[in-house]
Amino acid sequence: MTRAKNGARERPTLEAVARRAGVSRATVSRVVNGSTTVAEPIQEAVRRAVRELGYVPNMAARSLVTQRTDSAALILPETPTRVFSDDPFFHGIIRGVSMELDALDKQLVLLIAGSTAGHDRVERYTMSRHVDGVMFASMHGADPLPAALIRMGIPVVCSGRPLGRATVEVPYVDVDQIGGVVSAVQHLLDSGRKRVATIAGPQDMVAGIDRLTGYRQALRDSDRRSIVAIGDFTRESGTVAMRQLLDDDPKLDAVFAASDLMAHGALRVLREAGRRVPDDVAVIGFDDIEMARYTEPPLTTVRQPIQQIGREMARQLMRLVAGEEIESVTMLPTELIIRESA
Repeated sequence: MTRAKNGARERPTLEAVARRAGVSRATVSRVVNGSTTVAEPIQEAVRRAVRELGYVPNMAARSLVTQRTDSAALILPETPTRVFSDDPFFHGIIRGVSMELDALDKQLVLLIAGSTAGHDRVERYTMSRHVDGVMFASMHGADPLPAALIRMGIPVVCSGRPLGRATVEVPYVDVDQIGGVVSAVQHLLDSGRKRVATIAGPQDMVAGIDRLTGYRQALRDSDRRSIVAIGDFTRESGTVAMRQLLDDDPKLDAVFAASDLMAHGALRVLREAGRRVPDDVAVIGFDDIEMARYTEPPLTTVRQPIQQIGREMARQLMRLVAGEEIESVTMLPTELIIRESA
């Protein structure tokens, strides 16, 4: 690296690397930009020159040429308090996306949009093409932004089926929400439970809607009636909902909670009310977060591969960025994990 007149070291240039490697500037450019058309001995000579000179590509200039930023955004339409809470869903999604992008040498940009102002800011950022593609997770309501970005030619993949009637098809990755819940509620019915309640998730989210649909579908062919309270996937909402359910039907003998955190809150209320689990009331959750193994008693739950959802979203998005075609729906399996609570 040469020294400038002011004493600072100058950034090595493509021309310097080309002179050191004994090749043209164009050849160096092709190698550092990942071209596979250059013969391996020449690639090695260029890489050796890069190491010796300490050359670092100018990413801004590279982006002007390639029209790529080598980064992808994950948008979470939630408040920072919710994203950075003890809910492992967010940690798992972020970890899965990050691991997949890291393996592909891409950068993750995390965007939190839990307010109208935050949503508008994220919309301006993504529409300005600061990233190559966008992923959405934990969406509420019929957000028009995914379809708007697709119409602009920006690749998009969502976690969960987008709500509303988009004018374009929005690719998404999901798990078998309904089938997973049907298996859980059927397990309760098969064990002889007569009054099976549910703590449903928020009804402005596809996961909350589909898990309530699964509960009702499982009861449809039985003589049991629906007993429903609504939560928001948090432990606190599970506590409130469980108290409501006990007030509405003191004789209920089973509860399916649409998240493990809500199930945890329900277990605490049942314990305080003197109800034994599973003798008096059986409880099943959804997610199979690590805590489910350590509740008292250990929680029966529907396992969804949260980290794999993140990885699959990132994998599909990068295929779109590369110009490949993908299936519009990627569905991952769920599994009922039976423990002592039911």
